[in-house]
Amino acid sequence: MTSLATAPKSSPQAVGDRRSDPGAPDRRPFKIEQLEQSVGRVVRGKAEVIRLAVVSLLAGGHVLIEDVPGVGKTTLAQTLSRALGLSFQRIQFTSDLLPSDIIGVSIFNQKKQDFQFMPGPVFTNVLLADEINRATPKTQSALLEAMSEQKVSVERQRYTLPAPFLVLATQNPLEYQGTFPLPESQLDRFLMSLEMGYPPREDERQLLMSGGVDHLVETVEPVLSSDDLLQLQARAREIQVTEKLVDYILTLADTTRQSSEFSLPVSTRGVQGLYRASQALALCEGRAYAVPDDVQRLAVPVLGHRVMLKRSSGSIDESRDAIRRILASTPVPV
Repeated sequence: MTSLATAPKSSPQAVGDRRSDPGAPDRRPFKIEQLEQSVGRVVRGKAEVIRLAVVSLLAGGHVLIEDVPGVGKTTLAQTLSRALGLSFQRIQFTSDLLPSDIIGVSIFNQKKQDFQFMPGPVFTNVLLADEINRATPKTQSALLEAMSEQKVSVERQRYTLPAPFLVLATQNPLEYQGTFPLPESQLDRFLMSLEMGYPPREDERQLLMSGGVDHLVETVEPVLSSDDLLQLQARAREIQVTEKLVDYILTLADTTRQSSEFSLPVSTRGVQGLYRASQALALCEGRAYAVPDDVQRLAVPVLGHRVMLKRSSGSIDESRDAIRRILASTPVPV
């Protein structure tokens, strides 16, 4: 695949960079390598899923992990949370979960004769929303403001969430009993939607012989502090994206908006997400600039869950296939 030949290289110092030769080209920040290796020791055979999840975190985005039960969705989310070394809360979404169970509630304090706000589990750095589509749409929507603005509103008061704030959500396929579809506005707030899939046979064999992964999750040590993550996110925003690559991203989005195949095309938030994710992937690859390969690699996980087809069974796989067709038919900038 052709890269942008005109993209210049620079050598800004990254958080945790490992360099043996000061004159050598940019390398991957060592902290990113540590994070991926730490997660990979638990979630085996899923290097690409781990890479994309890390890219989403560096881009400051939320991650939706979806697949059938029992393939490691929650394990991936838990392992990432432990490796990040940030404050962590887990919510098990159920049909009787209420918005106040997520955001918090005001309770009357008899001593002070006033209402006192009791923060909910959303006041954390990393929120694991486990099986998010088992809650009703009303409860799911309680996260909308938090995910887009990093704030929550309770009784005409706004409260700021800690920084960084990341939502790692898991969901089961919609055809499974007891699930509710996520609203389009909720889906659009996830930077990426990832599929786990079954592990390769040899990795599954090792998993069986080792007695499972539950004990491995508990042994994961933090490799990134909150300051490390914030600095890496700032570094990702400095990655260069040329005008040709920006036009390429806009062309992909415009195609969904002009095509009669789509009832819901790519949003402006989706365009921004693909831009930021391309920057973060370039950082993970040790480059100071993004290339068309980055956009093509990320288009499906970033855009696939945001669009809807007019003639569709509702399966996200059909939307992903539509994005792949657009990628195949759109000229790559050189």
